[in-house]
Order: sequence, then C-alpha cells, then structure tokens
Amino acid sequence: MNFEICHANRQEANFHRSVVSSRRVFVTAPVSPNNTLEEKLHRSGHGVCRVDKDAQGGWGCATPAFHAHCGGDPVSDWSPLDPLLQTGQHGGAVAASLKHRLHREEQAQDITDFIVEMCLVKQNYLVTSICGPNGAFHSAGQQRAFVSSTINFNFSFRFVGSVGSIIVKCKDLRVIQLDIPGMEECLNIASSIEALSTLDLVSLMYPFFYRPMFEVIEDGWNSFLPEAAFKDLESMTDEWRLSEVNKDFSVCPSYPPLVAVPKDVDDDTLRKVATFRHSGRFPVLSYYHKKNGMVMMRASQPLTGTNGRRCKEDEKLINATLRPGKRGYIIDTRTINVAQQAKARGGGFESEANYPQWRRIHKALERSNVLQESLIKLVEACNDQSHSMDRWLSKLEASNWQTHVKEILTTACLAAQCIDREGASVLVHGTEGTDSTLQVTSLAQIILDPACRTIRGFQGLVEREWLQAGHPFQQRCAQSAYSNSKPRQEAPVFLLFLDCVWQILRQFPCSFEFSESFLVLLFEHAYASQFGTFLGNSTAERAKLSLPEKTVSLWSWVNRPQELERLTNPLYEANSLVIWPSVAPQSLLLWEGVFLRWNRSSKCLDEAYEEMVHIIEYNKELQNKVNTLRRQLAQLETEDPLLQTP
Repeated sequence: MNFEICHANRQEANFHRSVVSSRRVFVTAPVSPNNTLEEKLHRSGHGVCRVDKDAQGGWGCATPAFHAHCGGDPVSDWSPLDPLLQTGQHGGAVAASLKHRLHREEQAQDITDFIVEMCLVKQNYLVTSICGPNGAFHSAGQQRAFVSSTINFNFSFRFVGSVGSIIVKCKDLRVIQLDIPGMEECLNIASSIEALSTLDLVSLMYPFFYRPMFEVIEDGWNSFLPEAAFKDLESMTDEWRLSEVNKDFSVCPSYPPLVAVPKDVDDDTLRKVATFRHSGRFPVLSYYHKKNGMVMMRASQPLTGTNGRRCKEDEKLINATLRPGKRGYIIDTRTINVAQQAKARGGGFESEANYPQWRRIHKALERSNVLQESLIKLVEACNDQSHSMDRWLSKLEASNWQTHVKEILTTACLAAQCIDREGASVLVHGTEGTDSTLQVTSLAQIILDPACRTIRGFQGLVEREWLQAGHPFQQRCAQSAYSNSKPRQEAPVFLLFLDCVWQILRQFPCSFEFSESFLVLLFEHAYASQFGTFLGNSTAERAKLSLPEKTVSLWSWVNRPQELERLTNPLYEANSLVIWPSVAPQSLLLWEGVFLRWNRSSKCLDEAYEEMVHIIEYNKELQNKVNTLRRQLAQLETEDPLLQTP
C-alpha cells in the first residue's frame, strides 16, 4: 500500500515556517491505486513525498518535489528506510521517519526540526506526530501533546464506496481531508484522532516536550520584565512606583507580582481597593503619555451593588492620577443597561456623586459568547465557496465580525483622543477587565506610542497588556472556530485585537516596523504553539507550571536575527506622530491573510511582495548613489570655486 505526505507549496512553507505545530503536514493518508489523490495534489501545486516498497520489498521514499533527509542522511530520488523501521507499542506498529527540507537552502536552515512520523499500526492505523532531530521517536504522551495542540476535537467522516474520508478541522482554521480505503481503517484513524486531540492537563501539552532546534540567543522569558518597563517610566516621571503588594498573588490572582501605582498610595490602601473591585483587579497604570503627562489606567468593575456601596480608598487611588484642576474619563466597555444589570449581581459602575472629577462614558463592546458565535459564522462563510455575491455579503454581514472590529477601534480612538487631545487621564474597565479592557488599552497605545509599532515594542505590549495583565489565553483560545462543544469561556478576544492592529497597519503601512506575517504568527501561536508563552491564564498559573524553566519562550524564536529579518516591514519609516485610523465602514476590510489564506493561492501576493521588496532595495541603491555623487560634487566645488553652482 502507498502512503503520501502532502506538503504546502514552497511559498506557503517559507512564509509560515516559524511554527512547528500545524505546518506543512496537510494530509497523511493511503493512496488509492488510480492515484486520483496524487493527481489532484499535483494540480493544486502541492509537493508530494511518496513512501513505498521497492522491488526487494524494502521501504523507501521518492521525493519528486522536495529534497528529503532520512535519519539525518541526505538522499536523492530514492532511499531505503529499513534502518528507520521500528516496532511500536500498539500491536507491532511500524514507524517511518521522514525529515523534509525545501529546495532552497536558506529555507531548509529554518525547518530542520520538521520531521513527520507515521506510525503504521495494525490494519494501517495512522498517528501523526513530530519526531526529534536525532530520529528518536516521541512517546505516546508527546504524540498526544502535539495532536492536541493543533487539532480541534472536531472531525467528521463519510464513505463513498470503499473509501472513507475524514475531515479534520485545525485551530489555525485549516481544514484537512484524509481519504482512506476501507471502513475499518477509517474508523480506527477517527478513533485515534479523537483520543489524541483531547487533553485535560496543561502539563501534557506540546510545549513541555518541545526542544528548540535553534540557538537561544536571548531568553524571551526575561526580555520584558516589569522592572525594565518601569525604568523607562522613571526616566519620564517620579509620580509612580512599583508595588509588591501582589508578590504572592494573594491580592489579585490575575495580576503580576509587580504593578505600577501612584506614588502617594500605599499598599494597605491597595488591599482595601482590591476588595472593592471585581476579582481584586484594582486600578493600575497601563500607559503614561510622555507628551503631556496624562495616563491610562485599567481595572475591573467596582462592586457597588444595588445598595450603592462606596470605597473612599478607591476614590483616593483614582483621583491621585489627576492633575490639579483636571478631570478624567472613565470608559466603561459595557452599555449602560448591561452596567445597570451588573448591580443586581454585586457589580456596578462609578457613580458621579462619588467620583465628581470623572466623566463616565459607556461603549458597547460585546462579551465572549457573542464574539465566539461571530467567529464561527465568519469562518463558515469564508469556507463556503458556493456563495453568490449577495449570499456571501449577507453572511459576512450576519457574522457581525467587522462591526466588532469597528466598535473596538472606535473605543480605542476615544481613549487616545481623551489623552492626547483633551489632555485628560483615562480609566478603562468592563466587567472582569481581562478582555475588552485590554483590547482598548493596547490599541490606544499603538495609536499614541510609536514605540509600540516596532517589533520589540509590540512584543512588550503583548507581554504587559495581555500576558502579565491576566488575559485568560488558556480559556479563550482553547478550540478556535471549529469546536463541536461550545466552551462558555472560549472567545476570539486576542484575534480581534490582532485584526484591529492589521486594520491600522493597512492604513499606515509605513508606520509599523513589523509586517502582517508577525500578526498571523501571533494568532497561530496563541491557539497552537510549541512555545510556552501563551499557556496558562495568568502570571500566577505560569509560575505554578514553571513555564520559564520547562518551556521555551516565543520571543526567543522571534528575536533571532534571521526571523526578525523575515518579520520586518520593508516599507517601515519611523513615525513619531500619533496616528488616527479611520473607523468608517468603507475603511475596514476582511483580514484575508487569516480568514481566506487556506481558500486561495497566495502565489500572486507573494510575487507582488517580492517585487515590492526588490523595488525598495533598488531605490535604496539609487539613493546611496545619489548621496555619493552629491558628496563628490561638493568636494569638487570646494577644490575649484569655478565649478560652484550659481
């Protein structure tokens, strides 16, 4: 029987080579005798690597579209695999390890860790996993970790004659079809995927088993510590301090051990304020605007309840951020009706009577369950290629995804306008302060602060405003858009933030040091990654899991020179100004780089991008020549006054 491993085309592989999970391996399936699948794959532009028996009955591989390496030894068109055959633990399984590289040498250097292991168990039972660089096979636990990290527990299968098809839906929105002859074989593989795609313990996930194949130049776990960020703040003002009130995570489980608070507010006051705020999330500094000294803080809702409970310590803390004679704005990311209803559950909002120096503004940013339904509808619309134009536009509008993007951007622009144009400080909160609050504070900083539009600055922003600020990535990014079950806490909050950043980047293509590929990379790693950066729901959970000691940081990979070069925007020119994005419906587009990338070829876009880079480089060369000629002319004019231009 023949087996094939179908890879993405070389352009896609090069573009997305940064992630081990859910890359390159599109299909692992038996091939029918008529090679229908092979012909289809060739027509679609995919490379094929065939695993087959030779005339003497030995296993080998033929690679018409790719160079292949088996067990670390280079092969040409055919190589025996008998030395790699091993007996597995599941009924005399046979495993064949193939290590694939692309034609281009520079691409191959970055994917030496891509080895696909096929465990061919009794009656052609398949399991796919990643194999280490030395050809060693992972344990069953490691196999479960890899499959669970990339595949939603969502698949279906059907039979046409004697061929069964399994549809596997992945967290990066990819859909894979496995065509397998025989009902029993198909059912066995379906059972295998079901068993391997559900994990209960975080410690069994793939980042705990992953070992980097690259030299770690910088430990990403120590790249964006609160102490370093506070040093930058100290260079601008002495009105704030780093508090250790939460050093044991007892005051607020979702906050980091160190938080920036007003210098005149002591830790005892902070403890009292924490009892007045939902989940202990008392107001902390999010951003200091160097231009005028205004600040942006974030928190959770106050626990006023139906009785109008009051906390003078909370009022003192918030008022400590105001300049004499100045007023501030409280941006509540809930509608007034939702905020009123929260009072019945013990929550609420700041009353004007107790906070007379603050003006409260309510915005309508949706909660997690609404956002998840929106994503599901959007992905469903994007995957259906049979739509007429009217039907496509209707389903796109029905998803309300672009409406959510517009509302978030509008609220972020409002916060930025209050700070930069009104000269007022801002407090942002919703209910928990871990979702829409972080979208607004982080996007406002991108608008206001040019440092956040650099690659390293954006990494720091994600660390401060998402990871350290307690966004529950483990809950929000559990299953993506394809889960059969609908976890109550699942929501594409971070994906919406990245979509908003992409909208701004598209409107200001020269003001961002990073390209769209960096945003796509962050989306993929938030849902499925070999790195530990996005595991856990808070700093406390990451500390409990010992992630810095047991896993590799995503920033360790990103900040390698060759990866930075790939992620850099060739159009970038440092812009120190505030940028104001348009939020008009005509200005907001569907993010095709995420939602349509598996449904259309990227060949034309890739070619256009390469041509753009070529033009930019050529322009730089011409500019350098012009500068050289100008210097030479100036020197000649100095030596001979007769040559001076009139």
